Amino acid sequence: MRHAIVFVGAGPGDPELITVKGRRLIEEADRIVYAGSLVPERLLAARKPGAEIFDSAPLTLTETHAFLLEGYRAGLRVVRLHTGDPGLYGAVREQMDLLDRDGVPYEVVPGVTAAFAAAAALKRQLTLPEVSQTVIFTRCSGRTPVPERESLQSLAAHRSTLAIYLSVHHLDRVVEDLLVHYPRETPVVVAYRVGWPDERLVQGTLETIVDRVRSEGIARQALILVGEVLEIGRQAPRSKLYDAGFEHGFRPGRTRGD
Repeated sequence: MRHAIVFVGAGPGDPELITVKGRRLIEEADRIVYAGSLVPERLLAARKPGAEIFDSAPLTLTETHAFLLEGYRAGLRVVRLHTGDPGLYGAVREQMDLLDRDGVPYEVVPGVTAAFAAAAALKRQLTLPEVSQTVIFTRCSGRTPVPERESLQSLAAHRSTLAIYLSVHHLDRVVEDLLVHYPRETPVVVAYRVGWPDERLVQGTLETIVDRVRSEGIARQALILVGEVLEIGRQAPRSKLYDAGFEHGFRPGRTRGD
C-alpha cells in the first residue's frame, strides 16, 4: 500500500506551535525529510523509533525529490517538514510539480507563520480599526528577484502593516525604500528566530531600527514588521463587533446602558 506524501508546516520553531495534525503525522511517519537549516531538531523528537530522517539543507531540488519518491514507492509514510507555513516562501510548488509529473499524490498541512508568532510574542494585533485593515506579506529583491510592480516603495504607498520576510540582511535598503512614504517615527520590530529558545524582538522606528539591529548582530533568520499598529501604548478605536449598539445575526442591538 502506498501513502500520499504530506507537506507539513512546522510553525516558527516552538514544538508546541505545530498543529495537532502535523504532530500526529510526524509521529506516524516512516521517513521525514526536513529543512534542517530552519526547522529545529527538537520538532523531530516526536518521531517513532526507527523513523528515517533526512536533512534537505545541503540537497538540491532533484536530490530532495529522490528521497520523497523513493519513500513513496517503498510504501513508507513520508512527511516533508517545512518551516512556518508551506504556502508562504516555502518553495513547495516546485516540489509539487515534480510529484505531479511522476504521478505521486500529496497533501498539505498548514502551519503558523513567523508574522503571526511575532504578533503573539509582541502582544500586538496586525490590524486595528481606523489604523490599518491590511497586512502585506512581502520581501525585498535579492538573488530572488521581485516583480517591479511589487517593489517596497510601491507597497509602502499604502501605509499598511508590512511583514517583510527574508530581507533583514538588506535592512538599510528596506528602511530607505519605506521612508519614501512612511514617517520616520513609524514603529518597526525585527523578530529574530521567533519561537526558538534564543528568540529576540528588537523594537524601534524607521529612524532607529538599523542601528539597533546592527548592535544585536542580527543578519539572518529574522522577520521585519512595520506599521502604526505596533506602536507601544496605542489605544486603538474599539471595533464594532462587541459594541452594544451594533446588531448582527447572533446578537440584537442594545442601548448603550445595557
